[in-house]
Amino acid sequence: MSETIRAAAETAAQATYQVRFDQGLDGVRRIAGDAQVVVWVDQTTDAAGPSPSGSPVPPAVLEAAPADAAVLVAGLRDAAAVAAWILAEQERLGRRAYLAVIAAGRADGGFPADDVLAAGAVVDALIGLGIDHTSPEAAVASAAYAGLRRAVAHLATASAAGREAIAGGADPAVLRRDAAPDGAATPRVVRAAAPA
Repeated sequence: MSETIRAAAETAAQATYQVRFDQGLDGVRRIAGDAQVVVWVDQTTDAAGPSPSGSPVPPAVLEAAPADAAVLVAGLRDAAAVAAWILAEQERLGRRAYLAVIAAGRADGGFPADDVLAAGAVVDALIGLGIDHTSPEAAVASAAYAGLRRAVAHLATASAAGREAIAGGADPAVLRRDAAPDGAATPRVVRAAAPA
């Protein structure tokens, strides 16, 4: 690997930051290399029903994530619960935990407004708990969520992914409910971290 390519890969990895943000499977490969926690954010697919594999996280994502990293699923509904779980995990580790927050993205490569807002909600909740050493990418996602906080349920449902889900038979009321924060939500841990 040339020095130029290596430098570009290191920059894209956002490795100097504790909280990182990217999109899709390639995003997992870019930023999760040394992460202790990977958060997969798939707002509308999650709300519309399970994936064909039955797992909320595609198998390729689990393969790309570090083998010893915890993997969670998050959305607008449970962003605060996921952030609280991450804080507790960091305390369990006894050191700073590096986090990769990944917006699942759209299969057609289009902009995933619903996933970016939900990922921003996770980052915003982390910042609220004092885990605030964010990459610029994570800060932008957080600012998008914070600036649109009062409209996120509508935006997630009205996004291209939301409209596609409704056209495919998803209940709009369920999509709206799952786009609203739920103080009683619990974190969805797909894979626990290796023991510290």
